[in-house]
Amino acid sequence: MPQITLDCIGLPCPQPVLRTKDALAQGASHIEILVDNEASKNNVTRFARSQGHEATSTDRPGGCFAVTITVTAHPEEHPFDVSEYRCDVPATPRMIYVIASDSMGRGSEELGWALLQTYIQTIKDVSPLPEKILFYNSGVKLVTAVSGALDALRKLQDQGVSILACGTCLDFYKLKSAIQVGQISNMYDIMHSMASADKIVSPY
Repeated sequence: MPQITLDCIGLPCPQPVLRTKDALAQGASHIEILVDNEASKNNVTRFARSQGHEATSTDRPGGCFAVTITVTAHPEEHPFDVSEYRCDVPATPRMIYVIASDSMGRGSEELGWALLQTYIQTIKDVSPLPEKILFYNSGVKLVTAVSGALDALRKLQDQGVSILACGTCLDFYKLKSAIQVGQISNMYDIMHSMASADKIVSPY
């Protein structure tokens, strides 16, 4: 097993180090380790060098890294303490989107409606995905009207994004029975979601 690639994307510390250690023990002489955070990259690099091997790293798309290890030392017993390679990777920030109108920007309502649909369709392409999308005031029309936004919201919901629509707003616009995606919510849920979020994004 002279050359291998270890896909450690998504693995928490110290798993990338432990998998690297196992690969070296099995006789690999050239290893590429793929990780998705700075802490794991540093830990794998530090471990390899502590064992007397060469280690370099390169950036990969999407915030990932590739650590390349070339065995240069004889397979001797080196001190190893797994606790040295544990790390706390920051959790993904809790982010929510707020849609408070059925138009994006000021000016032409027709243009604003079209822009807002495109905005919602683009959410899936921005990382990370939001935890929730809140709709209130005339924004609730987006969860009832057949449009490109509705299709995009259904796909986001399938990916685990919660879609919450203000019940009072749906009543005001007489749209409660027309909701086609998400769930009816209330002001407490909306306020709690906003207060507990790390980041709030709105197109206004």
